[in-house]
Amino acid sequence: MFAALLTTLFFSLSAVSAKRATTILSGTEVNLWRLAIAVVMLGVFAHTFGHGLNGPGLGILLLSGCVGFGIGDLAFFQALTRVGSRISLLLVHCLAAPMAAAIEWLWLGNAVSASTILCGCIILAGVALALSPQENPHLARRTLWIGIVFGAIAALGQGFGAVLSRKAYDFSAVAGQPIEGFSWGMTVAYQRVLGGLAVSGLFLLYLNSQKKPALQTDGPSKLRVWPWLLFNALMGPTLGVGCYQWSLLNHPTGEILPIVATTPLVVIPFAIFMKEEKPTARSIMGGVIAIIGVIGMVTFRR
Repeated sequence: MFAALLTTLFFSLSAVSAKRATTILSGTEVNLWRLAIAVVMLGVFAHTFGHGLNGPGLGILLLSGCVGFGIGDLAFFQALTRVGSRISLLLVHCLAAPMAAAIEWLWLGNAVSASTILCGCIILAGVALALSPQENPHLARRTLWIGIVFGAIAALGQGFGAVLSRKAYDFSAVAGQPIEGFSWGMTVAYQRVLGGLAVSGLFLLYLNSQKKPALQTDGPSKLRVWPWLLFNALMGPTLGVGCYQWSLLNHPTGEILPIVATTPLVVIPFAIFMKEEKPTARSIMGGVIAIIGVIGMVTFRR
């Protein structure tokens, strides 16, 4: 559970830096570059202290990255441009956990306990209360529904990608090469991000072939984005995903994803520091409820 809590911290820092980066480059470019930088960082570790591109579950983990970091992230950015960050985060973080739990139960037979379900519902209720958007009269109905669909696809990508990771762990254990420890967690993160990078790169090539290039900026502006890209790549796809995979080594997705769902709450103090957001009473109340759910889940798990 400690690894899952670290994941929320790193993902929160990643979200703040990503928001700054997208003011200079388009979301598609930011996503591609952050994954490319993360592949280099994770690759150095994986090929030095980890296991590189080895393991019986390699193919499944690459597929997991294509689904989670490829399709999932691309759908998230499509939702983000249509309905904004609040609705997009609410959809992804609140839908991914129950989707993953249902897929893992139906496919892998890993049912979760009643106490875990209860605490997961408390966490999701807190997140929903804190991030529930007000009415959006400025959004056309068609735009709103398209954004909701993309948000649901992003949640499904994140949840299904996590379940595929669990499948790779089971497959490796049966093959006599269990995936265990932090070094394997970072190696798995490298293999998954590599799959996501392939999908993101192909999508950007497709956009360019359709003569719809990403946002163009001048040279000095692009130079200013690199510190944010480097920080984002370190916090998100590198350390964040590494701890995320580490947590999935020991716990089912139905327990990990509800904790990761508190990321939009953890980001609030960082957003305040960066002068990007001022919390409301509803945000504070939702954060308290979600934290109670996390404490309950950890307590019942022990």
